[in-house]
Amino acid sequence: MKSTTAPRALPPDATAAGSTHRSSGSGRGPRRGPATGIRRQLPLSPWLFAAPGLLIVGAFSLYPFLSTLVNSFTDRRTLVPGEFVGLANFRELIHDEMFWIGLRNSALYVVGVVPALIILPLLLALLVQRNIPGITFFRSAFYTPVVASIVVVGLIWVWMLDDRGLINAVLEAVGVGRIGFLSDQWLLLFSAMAVTVWKGLGYYMIIYLAALANVPRELHEAAAVDGAGAIRRFVTVTVPAVRSTMVLVGALSSVAAFKVFSEVYLMAGPSGGPAGEDTTLVMLVQRVGTGLSGRVGYASAISVVVFVVTVALMLLVLRADRKEDA
Repeated sequence: MKSTTAPRALPPDATAAGSTHRSSGSGRGPRRGPATGIRRQLPLSPWLFAAPGLLIVGAFSLYPFLSTLVNSFTDRRTLVPGEFVGLANFRELIHDEMFWIGLRNSALYVVGVVPALIILPLLLALLVQRNIPGITFFRSAFYTPVVASIVVVGLIWVWMLDDRGLINAVLEAVGVGRIGFLSDQWLLLFSAMAVTVWKGLGYYMIIYLAALANVPRELHEAAAVDGAGAIRRFVTVTVPAVRSTMVLVGALSSVAAFKVFSEVYLMAGPSGGPAGEDTTLVMLVQRVGTGLSGRVGYASAISVVVFVVTVALMLLVLRADRKEDA
């Protein structure tokens, strides 16, 4: 016969003990908190990842800057450590005629180049913005001078602008006569400016193309519905939409123009044109601070002036942008 005895009920304490025993005997084990199984991150881990970049910046940017700043207060030469002379190098700058010539030419370079590099690339970007057949070829063609070597570009333009070059040959053939692009003081400086603008058009065009891609079409369509023509839409819609990009281009081109070296050096030569009248500040640094008898301390003082002026240019551009925002 089957037993009719009912199973005995276990006491509450025994039930809890059995449940605890089964859970401890399973393979998973007791459940842990969310932070128990995560390894603690080392405090130095971010610095270890950033160390290579910091070493490169320190070795090739920070150390040269500090070294130049220190040398500007010494009479150091190429093979002589030099001694501390205080502000003697900066006082000498005030009475150095070549320094003022270099400062004048660098300032004129900014005045002549920056407005062109703000406006012309924007107009060029508007021309190549449309998706029409063959537009990729023109974009590549306009960008080609950017990737070309400045030495090659300079030599090509010297060959074209020489007294017996291509441009003078054409001018003489049409009866205009030869023009001393590389022998006249001001024509040489303006020719170097033209080369700088020609080489920088494609670079800033790409920046403007990225900005124009973010301008809503609805703004142009609304202006067109109101009867605005192409010029009015450019002034009232395009320019305000890319104004921050124009400020960026103005800051970048100002710094690059004030520190110009290659274009003028290749077209004017190491002497800086006729009687050195086309010398820029960076050319003066190279001329004074190089060679076995180079005055490293004096060249460092000129470099400090270049740094201060470039920082001032950027601050002026940013301040002008803030005033317009206000």
